[in-house]
Amino acid sequence: MVLPHLDAAYTLARYLTRNDHDAQDVVQDAYLRALKYFRGFRGAEGGDGRAWLLAIVRNTAYTWQRRHRADGLTTEFDEELHSDAVAEDHPGATLERDTARESLHRALDRLPPEFREVIVLRELEGMSYKEIGDVTGVPIGTVMSRLSRARRRLQEALCAGEEGQ
Repeated sequence: MVLPHLDAAYTLARYLTRNDHDAQDVVQDAYLRALKYFRGFRGAEGGDGRAWLLAIVRNTAYTWQRRHRADGLTTEFDEELHSDAVAEDHPGATLERDTARESLHRALDRLPPEFREVIVLRELEGMSYKEIGDVTGVPIGTVMSRLSRARRRLQEALCAGEEGQ
């Protein structure tokens, strides 16, 4: 029931922790918690397993960050090191794509966590407003306003970056 959502769990953890290895640790801890508290899942009553799991991942990520933030041992995620794709494009196009990706990652990293998580859940995971509300524990109206604000901040950050070049 939760294994099919491993990619979504990792993606959310990766964007919340901003670190590949930390995200792996968070997902592992979250899956252990999910197994431990599986009795509390109300799947037979129409519960959404994906939303339930991602809520656990979200809470685990925030708990994990509070515990490990003090040690100061964080490393930045390097997209190039973890990419399976081989650049076969024209070098100029590759550079432009990489620059745009880096700008987007920097803009996402600067968003407050409550904005970053709704953007990831909606735009990368394709979740509905209701599902995002279930994961984050906020009403749909709050999800919608956070998404709107997050998109506006991303747009402003990306436009400001273009003007600065």
